[in-house]
Amino acid sequence: MENKGMNLSPKQIVNELNKHIIGQDEAKKAVAIALRNRYRRAQLSPELREEITPKNIIMKGPTGVGKTEIARRLAKLVKAPFIKVEATKYTEVGYVGKDVEGMVRDLVDCAFRLVKDEKTAEVSVKATDAAEKKMIKLLADLKKADRGETPYEIFEANLLDSLRKGVFDNLVIETEIKDEPKNMELIPGGAAINLGSIFGEMIPQRKKKRKITVKEAMKFYIAEESEKLIDDDAVKEEALRRAENDGIIFIDEIDKIAGKENTSGADVSREGVQRDILPIVEGSTVMTKYGPVKTDYMLFIAAGAFHVARVEDLIPELQGRFPVSVELTSLTKEDFVNILTNTEHSLTQQYAVLLAVDNIDLKFTPDAIEAIAEISEEINLTSEDIGARRLHTVMEYLLEDISFNAGGGDYPVVPVEINRAYVEEHLSKITKDRDLKKYVL
Repeated sequence: MENKGMNLSPKQIVNELNKHIIGQDEAKKAVAIALRNRYRRAQLSPELREEITPKNIIMKGPTGVGKTEIARRLAKLVKAPFIKVEATKYTEVGYVGKDVEGMVRDLVDCAFRLVKDEKTAEVSVKATDAAEKKMIKLLADLKKADRGETPYEIFEANLLDSLRKGVFDNLVIETEIKDEPKNMELIPGGAAINLGSIFGEMIPQRKKKRKITVKEAMKFYIAEESEKLIDDDAVKEEALRRAENDGIIFIDEIDKIAGKENTSGADVSREGVQRDILPIVEGSTVMTKYGPVKTDYMLFIAAGAFHVARVEDLIPELQGRFPVSVELTSLTKEDFVNILTNTEHSLTQQYAVLLAVDNIDLKFTPDAIEAIAEISEEINLTSEDIGARRLHTVMEYLLEDISFNAGGGDYPVVPVEINRAYVEEHLSKITKDRDLKKYVL
């Protein structure tokens, strides 16, 4: 099953990324080429395909400038399995080398969910039809007193019509629902694990009677019928294939494990963590609950601020596995203006639709946008540079009074215009006192 999103040209990929991420053209170009190379590789003969591996990427730049977002949007664009891991989690007490394989298992889990969702969408019409038939039989028994002299076929057709119109949505019925195995902690304090997802058919399926609405019951019925129509083995096979060939693993904060010295206390040495990550990036086989998966053709994107450490501080073997290095720049006032006005679902739009729920018609004038951008850039330059996340802080502070006073019953639409004077008046305190602590996590 070919993923059509992979057939985008590098320019088309960059254009799609531009809808959500401002600037950082070098990084966008690098990931667009990496993605297109995957499509090119897929068109080659099996012999040549085996020889060509992805050119992994290291992104250098301060927090909040779009490193993670570029990788996340890229994966979403082509419906590729994607996971993000923090390199620092492997320096914690209790870590052992095998733990790095968890990132690959998580990627395969992600691939399985992606494929399962696609297959569920493919069989949705058949599954809905089967679920409706099941529900009509149940409703026919409940409503048999209302049938009178109506022929059974017509009676069922009327029930089906009413069901589709939502007439029975809130009707409470008693029905048998599959009892899902509960999550269990195999190790006290450890992660909860669903045994059903591991042992599958070895655990007998049990059902229990529940009183729920018709609308809720239909969701259960459709899910149940979908399960019957989907070949789980085919889903596992496709998930493994997609994880191996399309998977993207984003390793964040890789600069925190650069360097050869041991950290204090019982923590794991930074070089030790690098050496544990190396086989995964080089190419190895990892056992998962769906079967063995090879990491040779997965795309790895590493990222870090690299304020103190440098890329050259990584061990040479790991550096060699990330041949493409791109630098992301700090955001300027113009970037902030573009983020607030030229991105899909921009922050100004988000606040406008949120407050519209409480009948506030929020509008931002161009000079207000400019003022917000100026203040955001200034605070990033004079205190911690947190990139685009600074806009969340500034906007939340700016609209605090409006958000607090809105709501509380039926009232007419209130137009509210945010201009430069309003911005300067309400943000004067944070520009002087830097009183942002309650908004910065």
